[in-house]
Order: sequence, then structure tokens, then C-alpha cells
Amino acid sequence: MRLEELLKNKQAFIFELDNVIYPEKDYLLQVYYLFAQFIEYGEQLNASDIVKYMHDQYLASGPEGLFERTAEEFKIPEKYKVNYDLVMQNAKLPLKLLIYNKTLSLLQEIVAHGKQVFLFVDGDSLMQLNKIRQVEWNGLEKNLIVYFSEESEPKPSTKGIEMIRDRHDLKPEQMVLIGTKPADQECAFNAEIEFLGIEEVLK
Repeated sequence: MRLEELLKNKQAFIFELDNVIYPEKDYLLQVYYLFAQFIEYGEQLNASDIVKYMHDQYLASGPEGLFERTAEEFKIPEKYKVNYDLVMQNAKLPLKLLIYNKTLSLLQEIVAHGKQVFLFVDGDSLMQLNKIRQVEWNGLEKNLIVYFSEESEPKPSTKGIEMIRDRHDLKPEQMVLIGTKPADQECAFNAEIEFLGIEEVLK
């Protein structure tokens, strides 16, 4: 019922990217695979062992500090941190990133209703753009308008929302932000626009 009301009453649907459009792990795990292959070639270490370790560490502790933990475990020289950062930012993935099925259905409904779709994305803009380019958009890419928080300020700052509002002649009551992080919700509250947790879409 909530989604039906939003489709009826809102004009602009503003999405985060990671874990909202697609599962972020689908990007990261492919990056870990590519990095492990690179290390196998450069240091004659077993790529499969590295991938398994990185996968398990990611699931247990998240991506923060993962290079450092992996380097310590496998005695990987510090010089490879540059390569890790580059592949994280610019990876050409073996597999396309697939949109959550229910998010895809929502996006298609929004477009079918003639409403606007925005991505307002936190994080490193080059890496996030690389992800966007490798999402399987199912033809929706022509309907996307993309903004990066690096152009304004990261959420929960409202500057990015205000930029979208002013550039596209929108009113706060016409806008809804769809996200998953507390910063997304706080940003929507501060900007006086509605917030929809992606959990409500995916349940």
C-alpha cells in the first residue's frame, strides 16, 4: 500500500546504490577474486586460498582493513596496496551486477508511471561510477539521473538533496529518498522529504 501511495503522490525517487540497487558484496567479492589472481601472478601465491580468506574475512568483519589483514596472513608486500586500491576503483568485472528483483520491479513501475529516477550516491565517485556502468540495468539506464555526494557533501548533509531539488524544480513533498543506512534516513529527515527503507521494498 505504501508503494502505491508513493507512486501516486511522488514525482522524484532518489536511490542510494550499494545494498539498495544491488548487493554490494557482488562487486566486492569479484574484486577480491581479481586481486587474488593478480597476486598469484606477481608473488606465486595460491589465488584460491587468498580468495577464500578474503571472502571469509569479509563475511566476518566487513571490507574495512581487509587488504591489511590479507597482507599479514599471506605475507603480501605493502607495495600491492596500490594495486588493491586501483582494482577496487576500476575493476572490469567478470560478471554483471544484478539489481535486486524487487528493486528492479519498483524501478520499472516508477518509469512506467512517468516519474523521475535519481541515484544519489555516497563514496568514491570513480569507484561508484565504475559500479553503475557494470550494473545490468535492463534498459533503465536511459531514465537515470546520477549525482555523487562528492559534488556536494556526504549524507546526512542535505546539500545533495537541495541540489537535486533546485536543478529539477522539485518541491520536498514531491521527493522520496530510498536507502538503507542511518545517514540516508537522517538526510531525508533533515531535508524534509519522505524516506523509504529498502527493507520495505525487499521484504
